[in-house]
Amino acid sequence: MDSGGRPSAPGSDGPQHPASDEGDAPGRLERVRAAAAARAAEGAARVRAFVRRVERTPPPPGPFRPGFWRSPLRGPWLTSVFGLVLLIGIPLLFVTGLLSYAAYNPGLGALNDQTPDKGLLGFYLFDWPTRPYWLYRLTQGVHVTLGVVLVPVVLAKLWSVIPKLFEWPPSRGAAHALERLSLLALVGGVVFEFATGILNIQLFYVFPGSFYTLHFYGAWVFIAAFVVHVSLRLGRMTRSLRSRSLLTELRTGLADTRPEPPDPDGLVALEPAAPTMTRRGALALVGSGSLLLLVVTAGQSIGGRLRRTALLAPHNRDPGGGPKDFQVNKTAASLGVTPAHVGPDWRLEVRGRGPTLVFTRAQLLAMPRHAAALPIACVEGWSTDDQHWSGLRLADLAALAGLPDAGSVLVESVQPHGPYRSVVLRGNQIHDLRSLLALQVNGADLSLDHGHPARVIVPANPGVNNTKWVRRLTFRT
Repeated sequence: MDSGGRPSAPGSDGPQHPASDEGDAPGRLERVRAAAAARAAEGAARVRAFVRRVERTPPPPGPFRPGFWRSPLRGPWLTSVFGLVLLIGIPLLFVTGLLSYAAYNPGLGALNDQTPDKGLLGFYLFDWPTRPYWLYRLTQGVHVTLGVVLVPVVLAKLWSVIPKLFEWPPSRGAAHALERLSLLALVGGVVFEFATGILNIQLFYVFPGSFYTLHFYGAWVFIAAFVVHVSLRLGRMTRSLRSRSLLTELRTGLADTRPEPPDPDGLVALEPAAPTMTRRGALALVGSGSLLLLVVTAGQSIGGRLRRTALLAPHNRDPGGGPKDFQVNKTAASLGVTPAHVGPDWRLEVRGRGPTLVFTRAQLLAMPRHAAALPIACVEGWSTDDQHWSGLRLADLAALAGLPDAGSVLVESVQPHGPYRSVVLRGNQIHDLRSLLALQVNGADLSLDHGHPARVIVPANPGVNNTKWVRRLTFRT
């Protein structure tokens, strides 16, 4: 009966509920799986059909045609020789680049870190040491000089594999597609890293963002592609190197120069032209190019008389013989620092535990001073010879601030704009007895371009972290 006393409709013995389909759940799951498998198979069939159409399509004219590349020298052996040099040089280049990044002590915070979103890519960071005092000068000098010296080898390697870049069809399967993608990332990465590095060395800042950020992330993309490429090609490279004797090739004249046997990678020309150079000549050309770049670059890092040979150095090779005549990365004028910023009203503030201490330059000069012979070394690869600095030890200033065991110090400049106008130094840098708030250099007062009235100088520290025109030191536990 319903609520009105009327009999219920047939089949309606109570409230109506949707029929449960729980019992049909396994069947529905199987139907979904079957539909998904069918769609996947259909998609795979379409991909295979597309690949077959591309394979049947004749290659476009020009470099995509196999007969376009006719050099009789190109082949797996010569490619492997260049690859072996890069297999040694690029890891060294990468490691010295990582060390350069670590030297900035990015773990101390945003002021020192141009890559705040690095995440796991900063896994290796450690406290940058102050001994030996020339450490950064060495690691960055090797990084920059090696990068320049490897340019002819990179260009020769790209020349030797250029038919692979225009291979047709573009892909012949998953493994081949992976190899092509790794090759694309490898070529793009190496061009990007070397180009941005050389532009930075020459102080030609045309980057859409920070050089440090672009170069850092670009390096990781490049090295990942490099590792994939090496893992795919190391066996072939080894076999190719063993296929010919280097000494035999160095003795082979032009009349006896022959193409290498056909190879599955398509590097050997199908219709080679007559040789106009031996493989010995090709190796000599690349080697002499690298040697020439070494001669005109290394002097900016080594210093001494070799500095005169550094024709590619962006800074003056012979700035003069006066006590303040040594290289400057950026002048005061270029950073907006004027004599008004550092005139008679300039004061140094020292903060720590207790009230802030304020000093005039005359008061600083009246305090016990110490000396240290240290170079300035910059990320662009150039460095000065050892300069003789005189000033107050950072450790003594930390003690005056009531923190003799300070764990870090924030160094702030009067510089009105630009990165690194403030940096943080670690405790080991504070407590090295050669770390100074320098007031003089080589027996003379600092010039404005060298940081007058006071600048920081710390052993093994990147030049940009040796803050100039210091106005405040804040010591922290």
